[in-house]
Amino acid sequence: MPSLLDIDALIDDANTKIVVCCGSGGVGKTTTAASLAVRAANRGRKAVVMTIDPARRLAQSLGLRELSNQPTRVDVDEFRPTGELAAMMLDMRRTFDDMVLQHAGPERAKAIFANTVYQTIASSFSGTQEYMAMEKLGQLSASGDWDLIIVDTPPSRNALDFLDAPQRMSSVLDGRVMRMLSAPAKATGITKLFGAGFNLFTKAISAVIGGQLMTDLSAFVQAFDSMFGGFKERADATFRLLSSPGTAFLVVAAPEPDALREASYFCQRLIKDDMPLAGLVLNRTHPVLAELPGARATAIADEMSGSPLAQAVLRLHADRVAVAEREKRLLARFTMAHPSVALVGVPALPADVHDIDGLLIVGDRLAGKG
Repeated sequence: MPSLLDIDALIDDANTKIVVCCGSGGVGKTTTAASLAVRAANRGRKAVVMTIDPARRLAQSLGLRELSNQPTRVDVDEFRPTGELAAMMLDMRRTFDDMVLQHAGPERAKAIFANTVYQTIASSFSGTQEYMAMEKLGQLSASGDWDLIIVDTPPSRNALDFLDAPQRMSSVLDGRVMRMLSAPAKATGITKLFGAGFNLFTKAISAVIGGQLMTDLSAFVQAFDSMFGGFKERADATFRLLSSPGTAFLVVAAPEPDALREASYFCQRLIKDDMPLAGLVLNRTHPVLAELPGARATAIADEMSGSPLAQAVLRLHADRVAVAEREKRLLARFTMAHPSVALVGVPALPADVHDIDGLLIVGDRLAGKG
């Protein structure tokens, strides 16, 4: 049997600085992250929850109209924690712009912002969101304003792509083409470095992507050249932070085949990368409330007469037992594959969570108190 995941011990531990919630879509990951933050704040932590998912569920559940790229304090009448609570939603473009402004200065940043290549990369280039998530997480950690950061990742396998961000960024920036483009455009520089064949290279690339785009690309790379090292260093530092004992990864799933397959993938990936996996949160479980076997409940209902309500209750119980047994079988497959992964089951609520009160209830159930 797997060990029980002790949520309160995790969030009460002053050495726990970062909790990363990951999982597939529709399993209650955002609700889990928000509930953890609310419970941690109620137990005295200075907690901030950051979502990378662009959906607005986190803001709604915390009673906020919207979230910005900077932490917003949660201050609602019915919630007065002993600690502090804030929330934010990653704005990829704003984070990139702020980073450029900080490290390039106003004048140089203005030229970079106007570059069409930068505009494309900052808005839609593959991997930019994950890298900016690493950047923002590093900023939050370095600020010292929060003693617990909870990260709600995107609802897909891409949730762990930010683990690859430093390596991917390094591969791109250290690539031969980038080095060619960042070399001085002088006969003693670029031509001497790569030979006369470079002129043929630039003509060929210009013919494919267009002369102006080639010019913008070269200008972008040259403008960014002195900043590349800083990008990689900060991403590497954040990666080391994520792999440190002060970080805990929680894999969130529901008792469904697809969700548990995704959870298995996440666990395998985290274990392979030697990341600190705290355990599995299994949301929306249906534990049996009585010891009566389902078949026996159905038989009693069939034998009864004159009590429709009692018959309905017995059949409802039989259905609940069938669901619970199905969930046990699915979970058994997961635990067979991952016997060392601690887990906690969170019983389903009768309605969706959309406010602080609901998050408090989920927090109790996460901690095995409800």
